[in-house]
Amino acid sequence: MVKELREKTGVGMMDCKEALVETDGDMERAAELLREKGLAAAAKKAERIATEGAIGSYIHMGGKLGVLVEVNCETDFVAKTDEFQSLVKDIAMQIAAMNPKWVSKEDVPEDVLEKEREILRTQALNEGKPEKIVNKMVEGRLGKFYSDVCLLEQAFVKDQDITVSQLITEKVASIGEKIDVRRFVRFELGEGLEKRTNDLASEVEAQLKDRA
Repeated sequence: MVKELREKTGVGMMDCKEALVETDGDMERAAELLREKGLAAAAKKAERIATEGAIGSYIHMGGKLGVLVEVNCETDFVAKTDEFQSLVKDIAMQIAAMNPKWVSKEDVPEDVLEKEREILRTQALNEGKPEKIVNKMVEGRLGKFYSDVCLLEQAFVKDQDITVSQLITEKVASIGEKIDVRRFVRFELGEGLEKRTNDLASEVEAQLKDRA
């Protein structure tokens, strides 16, 4: 049973044995217990320093969309593991797909937050909500705003039941080191440029003039 639990969870033999003893041999409960302990340990690692890691990249749509992201961990050894590299790749794909603007809620500029609060406040008042509950409603609705623009608050594209933050916490529990997404940049070809709207006839005409 210890061997089976270890293969299922990837946790050490002694920890598996202790979990099985604590749960009277209940395999599912033992696995759940190990996960809970792992997440608790992950929370304790939040204050540790992570300066190693990797720069991940993702290119999509024939080179029309690209992402670079820096994900940090504590040791170069972990940075080179398949599990960490896979996480970095998943995060780069997440950024490509969901186009977040910031890593976390703390990164959102205060002026942006104030503007969003004002928009949400106006919406609530236009809906006829009582003044006394509008502010509370605004703060509640900011959660949706954060989940749209903050990477860590977004639902993970490969598993909509968890956020990117929860994904990272689970990886911290599994890998045993602090993991941070430090920064990212997302490029989309032509983004911010005025698109050409010439029709085919105009393009042909322009080409003919160039040849003249």
